Formats: sequence, structure tokens, C-alpha cells
Amino acid sequence: MLVLLSPAKTMTGKCKIEVPAVTEPLFVDEATRIAREMVGYSVDELAAMLGVSRSLALQTWERYNAFLSPETSAVPSLLAYTGIVFRYLSPADFTAADFTYAQDHLRIASACYGLTRALDGIKPYRMEYTVELPSTGCPLDAYWRPRITDRLIADVQAAGGILVNLASREIQQSLDWARLNREVRVVTPEFKVSKGDILKTIVVYAKMMRGAMTRFILKNRLTTPQELEAFSAEGFHFSPRHSTPDNPLFIV
Repeated sequence: MLVLLSPAKTMTGKCKIEVPAVTEPLFVDEATRIAREMVGYSVDELAAMLGVSRSLALQTWERYNAFLSPETSAVPSLLAYTGIVFRYLSPADFTAADFTYAQDHLRIASACYGLTRALDGIKPYRMEYTVELPSTGCPLDAYWRPRITDRLIADVQAAGGILVNLASREIQQSLDWARLNREVRVVTPEFKVSKGDILKTIVVYAKMMRGAMTRFILKNRLTTPQELEAFSAEGFHFSPRHSTPDNPLFIV
């Protein structure tokens, strides 16, 4: 079983947590080339390109300039992202064995790095799949689609043939889901809040539960979708009535 997550926009370039090793990202050459192109844009151009404020664009400009410096340290991707999903995944207390297991059973999609493993060393960046660069000739989601789909299928097959899709919708276009569904089993858990007879997705709760479920899978070394049914957190629990084998629903 392998878990797929989306990255967070908030990141850190520092880490005091000891890990067994820091590995080289699978697509480090592509990421470096993207960073080299991004430093060629002005702060105002970055703001328009990424749809962010000028202050965030300035931070992005600084990040990409630091990205290319050999003095900038790389942080394992599982520890580099600091958004809600990763706060609930809470890897700070992972053992060496947990990190090693996560290396083989977790992938994080990225518009800059393509696809990273838990211990792949990455540097802070900001990127959107809609960006089109001169070297790619197309938006980054189309650029990455054949590259990371091939790799993800191989990694899922090596991990038992089951992909637990806990990624957000923003990365969906960066993967060939028709191929994924043909070649591996894709299980997509959902988390909804019950309001009377209506079930609603509340984004912040969904992010919390994606992180908590990833932690549950990695810490307990789950191997089958049926084992997901034991997951519960913050009042969310499995609802057999609302679930299908490949789309388990957890409600609160």
C-alpha cells in the first residue's frame, strides 16, 4: 500500500529531527531546471504568474535564488512541508523505522519536484501546475503527467499494488488516472461532516484527516484497504452505509 499526498504551500528550510538518511529527489534535475527559469522573472512577474500578493512573490523570488545556492540545506520532504496535512501527520515522533517505511510507502506530488519520497531532500519553493515555462512548452501539470504517472505506477506496484489517494484535487490533472486505475487499485477515502441529511466536505477538516490517516497507515504498516475502516480521529469514523470498497467515507 502506498499513500499519495499533495504538498503544502507553507514550508521550512530547517530541520532538527534526525532521520536515517537524506536521499536525492527522483526528479532533481527537472526541479533544478525549473528553479533556474524562475529566478529569471521579476517579483511582479512572479506575482502575476502564481496569482499571489507582491509580498508572497518577493518571498518566492528569494526562495528560488536560495534554491540554487549550494549553501542552502535540503530538508526531507516529509519534514519540509508545514501545512495542516503535515501537522496532523506529525512526523516529529517518527522512529528511524517509521521514516524508512515512509520512504517506500509515501509519495508527495509537487509542481516543482514532480514526485518525492519521504526522505528526499528538497528546498523551499512556490509553484502552481498552471505555470508554463519556456523549457516545458506546456503547463506543468501536462509536463509532469507522463513522467510521474510512470514512476508512481511502478512505486505502487512495488508497495503491493494499492494506491491510497489522499491528495487534494489540485494535483489531479498532473496524473493519468485512467492508466492508474488500469494498472493499480486506487482507493480514495473521503471525509465529510454530517449536517442533518446532508454530508458536506469542509476543506480544513479534510486536510486534517488526510494527515491523520496517513500517519495511521504508516505507523500501523497497513497493507489492505479493509484496515482503513479502523481509522478514527477528531470524531471522524468509518461509515459503511456511505462507503464503497474503493471510496470509503468517514463522517463526523
